[in-house]
Amino acid sequence: MAGRVIYAGFEVQYPVGGNRLLTEHVALLAAAGVDAYRWSPTPGFRYDWFEDTVPALSGAELEMAAEDLLVVPELTILPGHDPAPGGRKVIFVQGHFMMFLTCPELNPYPGWSVPPTLWTISRDAVEVISRAVPDLPPPVLVPNPIDAQLFRPVEKKPSIAWMSRKRPSESALLKQILRNDPRSAGVELRDIRGLPHEEVARVLADTSVFVALGAPEGEGFGLPVAEALASGCLVTGYGLGGGDELFEAPSAWPVPSLRTVELADRALELVHRTGTGRVRAEGRQWLVDRYHGKATTEALLTGIEAARRGPARATTAVHPTAWEAELMRVIAPYAAPLEAAGLDEQD
Repeated sequence: MAGRVIYAGFEVQYPVGGNRLLTEHVALLAAAGVDAYRWSPTPGFRYDWFEDTVPALSGAELEMAAEDLLVVPELTILPGHDPAPGGRKVIFVQGHFMMFLTCPELNPYPGWSVPPTLWTISRDAVEVISRAVPDLPPPVLVPNPIDAQLFRPVEKKPSIAWMSRKRPSESALLKQILRNDPRSAGVELRDIRGLPHEEVARVLADTSVFVALGAPEGEGFGLPVAEALASGCLVTGYGLGGGDELFEAPSAWPVPSLRTVELADRALELVHRTGTGRVRAEGRQWLVDRYHGKATTEALLTGIEAARRGPARATTAVHPTAWEAELMRVIAPYAAPLEAAGLDEQD
């Protein structure tokens, strides 16, 4: 496949699934024989919270050939800022609910001379984006790859886990409800916020029940939920749009959003449920059959082929961090919701 595929990456040394996913895309494409790279402004940058050995490029600017393809996140889109004028580009939308936060009045979206291709990560995102941006072709659905060798079950302990980062207030409330319920006696309560990737896998391996809280604005997909299913956890919580498809698993039970007492009751009922070995195994297999590296690679190759059908020319690409200060000024009025959603760190 001619030309490079270049992902604009962000130098955030904090466990955020979106940054890891970009790196996994590069690794999968490189393994498939594609000339793929992650592009960071700082020479030699590597993430330190997971194994990061993918091919990399660096610098504030990058010369792109006509055959090259640049992939940028949705939160970098600002009116009047084309990262590679005249070049081929993909907007990779991991959080469709935040897609227009930085450009609410931009119409047509994104206002570039060469229209981009859109990629996204859930069925709900495809439907929503198709309605929001009807002038562009429907997004290519690129299913998230879940490492079923890393995320796998061992003997379960009486325990309930969740990630508090995106809903710290409700997380604190949930923990208080759980620890003051007599049914929590002997049940370990685990918050996996901020843990490195491998440590999350270790904790989920013997966790009995995982509670999906997600972001208040919605979920693009919900990687912790998928990883919990692969780890053989029983899952309950909020689907929140992009994560709804994960609650089709036989080992998942949805609860309406913000029904915190109902959520706690369901988690406690599940942690004490007996004879769950079969449903845990079925839930893991359901996940493994749908979200794996081969499916991701095939979707990426389809997306790359579609992106390269239109005209393009050689150009100088500018890394989106060049307008980070302007992005932060636009985002500032929404700082609290973004922090709650984890999107202040490029999720």
